[in-house]
Amino acid sequence: MNLNNITLLVSAVREAQYPQNNLPDIALAGRSNVGKSSLINRLLRRKALARVSSSPGKTATINFYDIDRCFNLVDLPGYGFARVSKVEKEKWAKMIDEYLHRRENLAQVLLLVDIRHKPSADDVTMMNWIRENGFTPVVVATKKDKLKKSQIDGAVELIKQTLGIDSVIAFSSEKGDGADEVWATINAIISEAKV
Repeated sequence: MNLNNITLLVSAVREAQYPQNNLPDIALAGRSNVGKSSLINRLLRRKALARVSSSPGKTATINFYDIDRCFNLVDLPGYGFARVSKVEKEKWAKMIDEYLHRRENLAQVLLLVDIRHKPSADDVTMMNWIRENGFTPVVVATKKDKLKKSQIDGAVELIKQTLGIDSVIAFSSEKGDGADEVWATINAIISEAKV
């Protein structure tokens, strides 16, 4: 992949709007304000492809990006503490649930967690869904640059224990730490995906 042909295909709110391009989907799930947009921009080497907001919960749609006609990178709305109404949260939950259960192109869900905090109950629920649906857990711990070097190992260990996993990719959108590991994971998923 040369990352020369990157397109925002659609911002969808229901299944009828999903792109029908027969490419495997790699979805990004995580709490509001976990840094999905920053991760997307860093991975794709774009400054503002995905809009980064200082207030959580701005992504209210499922955004599909066509990456070099190799796969769709799918940005799911964040769950958790976004300051939106209960009705809006329920609408987002239904939208995410519909995507996760009905999208045949779905090849993998990458779970993003904030390295500075113990994974939330919502993170654990998402991890359980990932396992129950036959996906290999892949966890990316964002905001690595916000911790001192001496704090990173302990933070990663807490994430592993809480989610019951063996490995975590510690990622910094500021410095690019972990980007090569995320790409290696994506490439492995794409090579195995049969859509």
